[in-house]
Amino acid sequence: MSEKLLTIAIPCYNSQDYMDKAVRSVLSGGDKVEILIVDDGSLDDTARIADRYEEEYPNIVRAIHQKNGGHGVAVNTGIREAKGMYFKVLDSDDWFEKNAYKKYLDTLEMLSKREELVDLLITNFVYEKPSENHRRRMLFRALFPTDKVIAWEDMKRNIKGFSILMHAVTYRTQLLRDIGLELPAHTFYVDNLFVYEPLPHVKKFYYLDEDLYRYYIGREGQSITEQTMIRRIDQQFAVNYRMIDAVDLYKDVKSPRLRAYMLGYLEMITVVSTSLSHVSKDPVNYEKAKKLWQYIKDKDKRVYYHIRFGIFGQAVAKPGALGRFISVKCYHLTQWFMRFN
Repeated sequence: MSEKLLTIAIPCYNSQDYMDKAVRSVLSGGDKVEILIVDDGSLDDTARIADRYEEEYPNIVRAIHQKNGGHGVAVNTGIREAKGMYFKVLDSDDWFEKNAYKKYLDTLEMLSKREELVDLLITNFVYEKPSENHRRRMLFRALFPTDKVIAWEDMKRNIKGFSILMHAVTYRTQLLRDIGLELPAHTFYVDNLFVYEPLPHVKKFYYLDEDLYRYYIGREGQSITEQTMIRRIDQQFAVNYRMIDAVDLYKDVKSPRLRAYMLGYLEMITVVSTSLSHVSKDPVNYEKAKKLWQYIKDKDKRVYYHIRFGIFGQAVAKPGALGRFISVKCYHLTQWFMRFN
């Protein structure tokens, strides 16, 4: 029997300047919530701040200190140490909205009393860029019915580009353990693996139409900025390859609607990898993108043709200079729309 309703893992690395907002945004959950502050080998005051919260809130907060392994290893630690029935990740520079958090906990409480537990709770998230007074809400009303337990066949439609990112998901903790989810060390963009790999194991889920998660954009060196992503492009490719290998979309995914969604998700990640290689203007990266597409084709031609000739795949995977030009334009249009830079 789980000791808590929910575990919230907050991976922290040199987060002293902003982690307070994240932690304080979830303290109101009280004793039903466990907050794991995972100090991933920080070199600043993060460890001391984490210990202070554990001392002030001993029934709610646990500080965990580990040698540096990266965001994925901090999430792995959270899954391993969690005492909650459900598990959610909150990055240390983000926060939860107060009123939505209460409704979220009430919903989890209601779902926890069902004889058949749901495997996944989906909520909205909001991109916040205070420097430009910009906010963009990411909603899933067009994809899922609200406020009811559903299965994949209950999806309204599949819209490419509407991806269920880490900010939107709360998984049943035991499901993550049962499938042996283990994210790689020292690798960025593993949030895609955290969302993608468990999906074929999700039988029942629930969409709560609340703007719970606030995703901060604008911190210097943030992993989504263009130059940072180009510098870490090999990690983007590594995540992409693991997504290709992790799930046999025609053998392991029984639901046609879930398969279509996961094909769309894989297409988007492959498009991002390809676009970044083109934005870098580095011929070495161009070759990496070509090898990626060839790998998909060799692995499963059905998957290859689906994503290569999807609406986004067609745009960025055209050969030569024309393909690179279109790819870069699409990337910068998306970047402008989301205000990532």
